[in-house]
Amino acid sequence: MKRILLRYGMVLFLLGLITGFLVPALRNPRMGVSSHMEGVLNGMFLVVLGLAWEELRLPERGRRLASALLVGGAYTNWATTLLAAALGTSRLTPIAGAGFAGSAAAEAVVSALLVVLAVAMVVGVSLLIAGFRGQAETASALKPRLGE
Repeated sequence: MKRILLRYGMVLFLLGLITGFLVPALRNPRMGVSSHMEGVLNGMFLVVLGLAWEELRLPERGRRLASALLVGGAYTNWATTLLAAALGTSRLTPIAGAGFAGSAAAEAVVSALLVVLAVAMVVGVSLLIAGFRGQAETASALKPRLGE
């Protein structure tokens, strides 16, 4: 999983960089800059997560759930803000979307995606916090104690 997270992180980082070139062509360039930043920052987040993955103390099911939520949330965050920039939506992004309004359908789709990704990221990060707390098992802690 460590290498997968590193790879997904670097790909998302690259997508964020490429998005920066698209900013002038988007309906809402300010939201395009947000998408650029989401790609770059979420890509770095996944790389850092990959580097720390071996320190995570969760059961396998929790590890799979956390990685799916965080990778999915990170990519959805980048893609949704890019979609919002292209469609000019602003319902849930009043600062970056100021002065723009998309169709009712576009606003509904972008709003739903933003809510889903926010929940995914909060749950995923909560799993990480739970998995990073406590003391890591060390080789000395695993050795049998004398007299046992």
